Amino acid sequence: MSLKNKLKRMKVHLSEKEKEPEKSFTTVSSELKNEAVPYEEIWEENDVSPFWADQEYCLIREVRYPLSYKQGRYELGECLKAVDAWNCTENEHPLSAKGHSLKDLFFFDTETTGLRGVGSTIFMLGYAQFTDHEVILKQHILTHPGYEVPLYLSFLENVDYTTLVTYNGKSFDWPQVKSRHTLIRDHVPNLPETGHFDLYHASRRLWKHKMESVKLTDVEKHILKFERKDDLPGYLAPAIYFDFVERKHPEGIIKVLDHNEKDILSLISLYTHITFQLLGQDQEQTSYEKVEAGKWYKAAGDHSASTLLLEQAYSEDLQNYTAAHSLAFSLKKKGEIKEAAALWKKVCENGTPREKREAAVELAKYFEHHEKNIDLAIDYTQKARLSLIEDENVRLTVKKNEMNKIHHRLQRLNRK
Repeated sequence: MSLKNKLKRMKVHLSEKEKEPEKSFTTVSSELKNEAVPYEEIWEENDVSPFWADQEYCLIREVRYPLSYKQGRYELGECLKAVDAWNCTENEHPLSAKGHSLKDLFFFDTETTGLRGVGSTIFMLGYAQFTDHEVILKQHILTHPGYEVPLYLSFLENVDYTTLVTYNGKSFDWPQVKSRHTLIRDHVPNLPETGHFDLYHASRRLWKHKMESVKLTDVEKHILKFERKDDLPGYLAPAIYFDFVERKHPEGIIKVLDHNEKDILSLISLYTHITFQLLGQDQEQTSYEKVEAGKWYKAAGDHSASTLLLEQAYSEDLQNYTAAHSLAFSLKKKGEIKEAAALWKKVCENGTPREKREAAVELAKYFEHHEKNIDLAIDYTQKARLSLIEDENVRLTVKKNEMNKIHHRLQRLNRK
């Protein structure tokens, strides 16, 4: 049989895919359930009600906040200004909400029994969404390790979201959700495809120069001007959950709910603040913060927005040689090489060891190719070499690689 005929016969089988049976989900409202929930009165006093699926149940807490409620530096409603600001700019950025409304954002956080692995279970799914007049915050509680079906059924059947806003959710929370969902996917709705704004990575980019740790509580304290009082340490949450599973008493879990609630509300304020920083609308933004924002735009490919922020940073603080160094690269890309060289001369004298070395190399290129001054090109190459030798913070492999490049440049210049 010819290959053509074989393919014709195979085509029929390839096109006849078996239809997947439609999933059916059985839920029972709390009003129709006769079984009592332990300590139900205490739960009701704390805005918590049960959600039943067959003979299993989870608990759901729902609270509402006015848009005027303040979390740190910002009222919750100011997030609307942030989203509107993205929709009014041409800036291109990974955190841009352009094309979205505020209702599309889904501020999401979880609590788990461990960091990772098969034994780690999510016992709380928390999120907040905006309406026209308020913020609705919900938290779904796993009442028993075996009751994940009602947990995810209640979470997935009534939520509508386009873009997640998390703190380290790309690396931790959402992969955990996907992992646990896989185990019960035949009994619950599918997980939707979403966008994702991870504010942990944003915090690292913007404030690594001023903060040793960018844990959410540290960012709240130093950036959002919000300090928690009588808050449960996050590392105690797993132990409290296991105690709850054993005793059923809600006292400890209510404290975990409060901790998770603060996390979620801070995500709203933090997204607002980061937006204002990236769009130059934070009146208290430092020149160093402008530099980090400008460098992030550059990495994202928006060189126009990057250059504007770097120019602002340097004009506000002429002693900010990090700003001068980054701005020089932007000017070089625009073809303004003389202006870039002028900045690099200052950086070469006053920058950090790495900045001095990079500036010296750029000046060596400038004098070799543009000014045709080989002597000065050699001088700046030698400065780069000396700076590399003296820099004790450079890894040995990196130092060896950079030194080889410098030696190669020196040999070529000496031949000239």
